[in-house]
Amino acid sequence: MNQPKVKYSLSNWDLVTVNPNYKTWNWKDIFCFWGINVQSVIGFSLIASLYVIYNLNTFIVFFGTILGSFFVYLFCNLIGKPSQKFGVPFAVLLRSSLGFNGAKFFGLIRSLVGIFLFGIQTYFLSKILGYLIRILIYSIDNSFLDKEIFLTFLLGLNIIDWFSIIFVIIFQTLMFSIGIQYNKKIINYSAIIVYVGIIFFFFVVLLSDVKVSSQAFLDILSLENFFNINNLLPLLTVAGTIFAYFSITIVSFGDFSRYIKNEKDLKKGNLTLILNLIIFSFFSVFIVAGSDIFLNQKFSDLDRIFTNPTDIIGKFDNISITIVVLLFIIVASASTNLVANYIPAQYSLINFLPTKLTLRSASFIISFVGLFVGIFWLTFLSQIGILSFIDTFGCFFGPLFGVMVVDYYLIKKGSLSNKDLYSTERESIYYYSGGWHIRGVYSLLLGFIFAASTIWNTNLMFLQSSAWIIGAFISWLTYYLLTIK
Repeated sequence: MNQPKVKYSLSNWDLVTVNPNYKTWNWKDIFCFWGINVQSVIGFSLIASLYVIYNLNTFIVFFGTILGSFFVYLFCNLIGKPSQKFGVPFAVLLRSSLGFNGAKFFGLIRSLVGIFLFGIQTYFLSKILGYLIRILIYSIDNSFLDKEIFLTFLLGLNIIDWFSIIFVIIFQTLMFSIGIQYNKKIINYSAIIVYVGIIFFFFVVLLSDVKVSSQAFLDILSLENFFNINNLLPLLTVAGTIFAYFSITIVSFGDFSRYIKNEKDLKKGNLTLILNLIIFSFFSVFIVAGSDIFLNQKFSDLDRIFTNPTDIIGKFDNISITIVVLLFIIVASASTNLVANYIPAQYSLINFLPTKLTLRSASFIISFVGLFVGIFWLTFLSQIGILSFIDTFGCFFGPLFGVMVVDYYLIKKGSLSNKDLYSTERESIYYYSGGWHIRGVYSLLLGFIFAASTIWNTNLMFLQSSAWIIGAFISWLTYYLLTIK
């Protein structure tokens, strides 16, 4: 990969403009990318839970999901285009609107949130692996797990838990630190493997009793009150929930779009998000609807319905099927961790210290911190409300989007200087005030204040689902008014 050397102090092998010869991603790769984002345990539980929350109202959930994903599609097209055109990641593109120092600082927030979420996801991934190990041990000797070594805990983890989380960390580090072109293969293969697993899970439920499982699924497709006007507000709420689920992915989508061949593949690929959600929704809802057959659950008692695939499979009395499905769940969880948390954290962390960090060293930092987050998650971190802090930091992402979009499309008119994006010289058009674009920072902070107030002000919590949009709009408008000539 002989890309031309960049002679500017902000350059880094992993941050430099992608050579057109290495823009190899097409719409099929983006289909897999969105598939990985959708195919998580959290995604499964979210979609299934929405059906339960809204009393199995297909109109509300299905069309709300499509509406929410359509806005994700539009926003990813907007933020993905400049990175695709100029071949730069999110953190480098941010230099245009905030200056190189502003991009370092606020890009670091994306990295920190990604690392924390990586650590939390790693903890839950290790629990699934630990569950699988216990099943295997139990199948060999059902009394072996009663030995003292398995009943001794340190920081809330026993020996199986410790082995699982360390193994998961090492495995992810080795797999995720090998570069984006290899990561693309992981993404594509994982998406296919997980869909195979979902179809397998689907047939397990279906064939347990074809007549009963099919009827259970058809019951939730009832067209009763289909076009009731009272469905409108809940539909918009579902759309907001789906949008919020992908909101972190949106702002750093440029980390992936920089490798897409052309704008046509970008838009076509992003459109497959809607297709992925339709497919995944169908299978996830069928699995949950049909699970009453072997779980003795009835949809008349919605509070007792299992929406977590791990909980569902945990009730199986077939060890072989349980093991196979758990392996698919592990692949889904790990690959989601890669695209949603690990890769964005890598680029933003490198951008903070471009002359010091490489992809490999950034990966080690992410894994090391992520390990501690995972270890202390259950016993300490989850008890102090750290998710509230993560949500608060997440309030920067909408404003970041707003500032970046208005800067590129309305202020810069779709034009960027690749040379100046990597320069700290005063002559650089992105030098601003010592590497800080004060107007951009003001706009960003104002949007953040409005967005964060929906989390911390109890009187505004009804707007929390719209925090991202509110922050984006406030920062967009403020930046435009401050910078327009």
